[in-house]
Amino acid sequence: MLLLSIIGYLLLTIFIGYLASRRVKTSGDFLLAGRSLPLFLSSSALFATWFGSETVFGASSEFLKEGLYGVIEDPFGAALCLVLFGMFFARRLYTMKLLTLGDFFKVRFGKDTELVASIFLAPPYVGYIAAQLVAMGLIMNVVIGVAVWQGIVASAVIVTFYTYIGGMWAISITDFIQSIIIILGLLLLAAALSEKAGGVFKVLSEVPAQKLRFLPPADFKEIVKYVAAWFVLGLGSIPSQDVFQRVMSSGSVSSAVRSCFIAAALYLTVAMLPLFISLCTKHLYPDQIAGDTQLALPNMVLQHTSMPIQILFFGSLLSAIMSTTSSAILAPAAIFSENLVKPLMKGKLSDAQLLKVTRISILVFSVIATVMACVRTNIYELVGESSVLSLVSLFAPLAFGLYWKRASAIGALISMVTGMLTWIIFEVLKTSWPSLIPALIVSLLAMVVGSLVWPSKQNE
Repeated sequence: MLLLSIIGYLLLTIFIGYLASRRVKTSGDFLLAGRSLPLFLSSSALFATWFGSETVFGASSEFLKEGLYGVIEDPFGAALCLVLFGMFFARRLYTMKLLTLGDFFKVRFGKDTELVASIFLAPPYVGYIAAQLVAMGLIMNVVIGVAVWQGIVASAVIVTFYTYIGGMWAISITDFIQSIIIILGLLLLAAALSEKAGGVFKVLSEVPAQKLRFLPPADFKEIVKYVAAWFVLGLGSIPSQDVFQRVMSSGSVSSAVRSCFIAAALYLTVAMLPLFISLCTKHLYPDQIAGDTQLALPNMVLQHTSMPIQILFFGSLLSAIMSTTSSAILAPAAIFSENLVKPLMKGKLSDAQLLKVTRISILVFSVIATVMACVRTNIYELVGESSVLSLVSLFAPLAFGLYWKRASAIGALISMVTGMLTWIIFEVLKTSWPSLIPALIVSLLAMVVGSLVWPSKQNE
């Protein structure tokens, strides 16, 4: 029954993708849904941006080991990203009528900066896509019993197919349906487990005080690590194509801004459910958290809940992960086709040909991510690494480019390169300090110094 329900759900998703594909006439329809999404669709799409494997599997696993202090990065940092994007970035970027985030660097700094920025924008998504595929492989392993790598490959084929045919329209419509399933499934599971465990307060009363610690101790190094955890997604995902394309798909600038705040509130609220469910699991079935804690929730649900709860839980899991994966696959493909291939072809591609290139790029990135997913299996690490790369290279040029008139192309290029090099150096040295902090500082300073020393011609 459970297997048939999952197969039915996957087939329904593919069918929705097919229906959405009929709306795709141009590359703008494919990448940004024609900038016509109503508030409820754009909000649900933004909510689904990160609500995937790292929230349900990764964050709950880290929470069991480290408590609240271990999940600052996600969900708290992720919610911060949406709030900051709505406050400082959505309105300005929306009014520029851009197709990709790479277009911002072209308009603001020129084609050379666009090229370098696009090189930094696209590759980080490979690890992010891989994390989602690992999660779906784990689900297939638990439910069906197939090898994880086989589940990864099967999941990649399904998600890639409906993204390939429907683009942002398919993503947005499926995100709305999947968001409803996510919330309903997790709420019912949390309620059922809470009742079995004796109530919410009974479960929380057994949690050690240190597990609920939210602020760092009065130690400089710990404070730096704490700030770094907030920055990984809080700032690192601001210069990301998937957040950009979901916000820019809104039907109006007011919807774009409001959807950020609605999604942030919804994300932070719903993301608490997997954490609470993990506590219930530890309380009721402590043997389930032995070994790989990423598998604690699905194993517990499969062994200790009724069939309706199993169907809702695994349906919500697949919904969360598929919605995240689809946009993560589209994002680098959009950057690659619009900001790398298109400029190199010097206007020789028609819109139909560009759309074809984008679809081929979807296949390429999906294959690369699938291979990575078969090699690496730590979901939380894969997600964190992908956001760090954007933070140390692109955040400073984007923020200064929007708010500082004297920001120059040379400053942006130096900022990107030196920020990334600094991060690589600190990673190789393996210091006890978070590598992203010195890398971000260097990137910010390089942006300022480079712009002052080599100003743009219009600023001279």
